[in-house]
Amino acid sequence: MGRMERADAARNRARILEAAAQLFAERAPQDVTMDDIAKMAGVGRGTLYRRYPDRASIAVALLDEHERDLQERLLRGEPPLGPGAPPAERLAAFYSAMVRLLEGHSHLVLGSEVGRSRFETGAYGFWRAHVRALLAAAGTPEPDALVDVLLAPLAPEVYGYQRTVLGLTPEQITGALARLTRTLDPRS
Repeated sequence: MGRMERADAARNRARILEAAAQLFAERAPQDVTMDDIAKMAGVGRGTLYRRYPDRASIAVALLDEHERDLQERLLRGEPPLGPGAPPAERLAAFYSAMVRLLEGHSHLVLGSEVGRSRFETGAYGFWRAHVRALLAAAGTPEPDALVDVLLAPLAPEVYGYQRTVLGLTPEQITGALARLTRTLDPRS
């Protein structure tokens, strides 16, 4: 991205993202069409599709800022989320931060990370590398066999089911996830 974005392109991008955020907040992302977004943003379909080929790419763009912030805190933040705490404590802090992200932005996550597509997002790759590093630091045998299992409870469909169908609170979900981290604690 070495070149500067044109002013009109930047305005269109901002209008598209603002319209999509509003529509995704009002109804389920799968019920929002690309035409809905183009109309609300006041841009042509060609303009929309040149920048964003589908709803998922728009949701990813909206989530990007929130996920980048969490990634920064994982890399450089205070323990236990950031470096310096034992792996089990860091994983529990990661789960807590992810539950907050899901709670605040589940409509976007559902629009961007459904089914297999979640494994293809850059954020999932980052979360996977982080959890795998924690497993390795804890001396867990075969971390590659466990990492996706530990990330599975954070799948948007699982979180949505727990919140809406089962009626669990974010605190209950965080507590259950924290219990999972005991597998990394050598004292357990």
